[in-house]
Amino acid sequence: MPNPTNDTLLRALRREPTPYAPVWLMRQAGRYLPEYNVTRGRAGSFMALAQSPALATEVTLQPLARFPLDAAILFSDILTVPDAMGLGLHFEQGEGPRFARTAADEAAIAALAVPDMAKLRYVFDAVAQIKRALAGSVPLLGFAGSPFTLACYMIEGSGSTDFASVRKMVCARPDLLQRLVDVNARAVAAYLNEQIAQGADAVMLFDTWGGLLSTAAYRAYSLRSMREVLAALRPGPDGRKVPTIVFTKGGGQWLADLAESGASAVGLDWTADMARARRDVGARVALQGNLDPVVLLTDPATVTREAKAVVRAAGPAPGHIFNLGHGIMPATPPENVAALVAAVHEESRAARAAP
Repeated sequence: MPNPTNDTLLRALRREPTPYAPVWLMRQAGRYLPEYNVTRGRAGSFMALAQSPALATEVTLQPLARFPLDAAILFSDILTVPDAMGLGLHFEQGEGPRFARTAADEAAIAALAVPDMAKLRYVFDAVAQIKRALAGSVPLLGFAGSPFTLACYMIEGSGSTDFASVRKMVCARPDLLQRLVDVNARAVAAYLNEQIAQGADAVMLFDTWGGLLSTAAYRAYSLRSMREVLAALRPGPDGRKVPTIVFTKGGGQWLADLAESGASAVGLDWTADMARARRDVGARVALQGNLDPVVLLTDPATVTREAKAVVRAAGPAPGHIFNLGHGIMPATPPENVAALVAAVHEESRAARAAP
């Protein structure tokens, strides 16, 4: 499989020199785009949208039609895997994801198994269809939730601000949590391997809730399971190793651990010091991030200033991928995203062209 025409992201993930810092954005296909809302309205629900390869392809490509981004990311949801395990995922308007059944006790967790990947065929068909539609223009990122983050939703049954039930299990029944994380790790590895087989050029693990844990618990239940997933990933169809990104929201304190996880790149949220991270681990892994998404709610001039500050903090050395510290917020004006992409490309080109 030849490299995309614009392979800047893939080269940055390998810490090879690039003429500018590539940029893509978490949730770059989403509710801030009017065209996305039209497509979602046609689908009737979020799940109907995600489960239609044709519509998932349509919304994946929408931000690329507006902005000169350096990658596409599969439109899907991290909770497709536990849904395929039989927990019954649905989305409540204004409330986010909910499961009909939880995996919060011994019997429920013992009954879990790695799902038949045929139940997730709609995701893999979307990867293949998006890949064809991109026609070799930019790389396609696949993704999955981390085993621990999936466990959080499976135990709680929905989103939460503190996932107290999960943290209680860490203390009272660590054996149950370990069993749940282990089955999730096997499922996530199989899920990402199938995305790779269908053409994903790189894959990312979203560890949204690992930052809630103590250091000992993080290493035991989040970091270890992500390492297991990364170690189980197979080469792409061309036989080459597929670059990988890990992102723990609130994980800046464990940067050294993440740099040894086996991933090609570590994503940083906006609370991390990009310049310090580049100094400490930039010779070992690429770094991705890390503008506060709230900046995109301001105005183009502010966005430009703050985006350029992140680029300057990262410096001109190879191995920086510009992104937000978390996903784009629905109220983000599209013109601010346009200003962001232009600022990143302009500032990083100038820095790398300087003598």
